[in-house]
Amino acid sequence: MGQKADRNWAKESPYEVFFDFIAPDADRFTILSLHIEKLGLNSVVIPIEGNSHFFIFPKGKNIKPSTGGSFPFRKQSPVILTAHYDRAPGSPGANDNSAAVFQLLKTALRLGEQRFDNWIIIFTDKEELQTGEGIQKQGSYSLAKKLRGLGLSNARIFNFDACGTGDTFVFSSTVDYLLKKNKRSGFLRASQTITNLREKALNTARFLRFKKILLAPTPFSDDAGFLQGGIPVQTITMLPANEAAPFELLLCDKPDFADLLISGSMHNSTVRELIPETWRCLNSPADTHLRLTPEYYEQIVRFALELCRG
Repeated sequence: MGQKADRNWAKESPYEVFFDFIAPDADRFTILSLHIEKLGLNSVVIPIEGNSHFFIFPKGKNIKPSTGGSFPFRKQSPVILTAHYDRAPGSPGANDNSAAVFQLLKTALRLGEQRFDNWIIIFTDKEELQTGEGIQKQGSYSLAKKLRGLGLSNARIFNFDACGTGDTFVFSSTVDYLLKKNKRSGFLRASQTITNLREKALNTARFLRFKKILLAPTPFSDDAGFLQGGIPVQTITMLPANEAAPFELLLCDKPDFADLLISGSMHNSTVRELIPETWRCLNSPADTHLRLTPEYYEQIVRFALELCRG
């Protein structure tokens, strides 16, 4: 699986503290906070209902509205890239979701170099729920409500989750399934929003001439909390081609499998065996650096960067 024995990729900025970040007793908040500061990024931590979310803005944006002026991009439509920085207890969290955090740090540095100025990157807290906790306990739920209050209801949000393993982009259709099962008023607009976000993701991939793309339901992520909080987002993840192809065939053969995956029935042993191996390793001790494929990280950075161009 990629460069298993080679850690040289982590010598390149901003990956140099990656292995500190996935260490068993890592204080991930502190490591990320210090690293963002060292990289010279324009950032602020915003606490929301007990969770701490990192916001990174273009250089020159006022990140402390309390000192005067309104919150950046209020009533505008910036591109927001998100990735959760927490991990499940007992898991190194290498793929879920450390890789995406560092890929977006790289993206932030590139955005600064190219002077793009219509974006925000948010590292979210509390994506991983404990047994018995519902969606409204997820950090992205209260974050979505906060973003709406800050005048960012029209932001175009792309959520990066488990992007550390594989060469095939998977654009999640999980929100589509959730919307079909909910008849609440206002969800028609949400459906149109997710259609527009997906089209932007697909067009971006085509522009970059990425050939390995799959539209499919994916496991639980921040998109559930965002949707419940009133803002639909498009989740992007990755799979190895040798897992993505059979998964696509499985969905064609067993359309109801999507419901089982999204409902959390993957804990059922029969269902679990059919899930791509990369996803079976998430939230477990098996989610180590040995499964990562850093040779594909540049593709993800290029994709994230291009999303922010328009």
